[in-house]
Amino acid sequence: MITKEDIENLAKLSRIEISPEETENLRSEIDSMLGYVGKIKEIGGEDFSTLPALRNVMREDVVTNKAGEYTEEILSIAPQREGNFLKVKKILE
Repeated sequence: MITKEDIENLAKLSRIEISPEETENLRSEIDSMLGYVGKIKEIGGEDFSTLPALRNVMREDVVTNKAGEYTEEILSIAPQREGNFLKVKKILE
């Protein structure tokens, strides 16, 4: 159980000023939070030590084609182009 003195000490360490009413409110709120945490600790949890080790399942990022190999093919099917770039409508001012 947290005491009024504990709350005042925490306020002093935090460099905040709290009124006696706030001290009492905080005491009861922190008490209920600690009680909730205590219930969670009682319930326990799963033993996570048996989980499989994590590993990377992604492939290496390797270039598989020559630079510019598909550029002309892609640009030829675009509605508009400007040099080696796709031309699109302006959407931002």
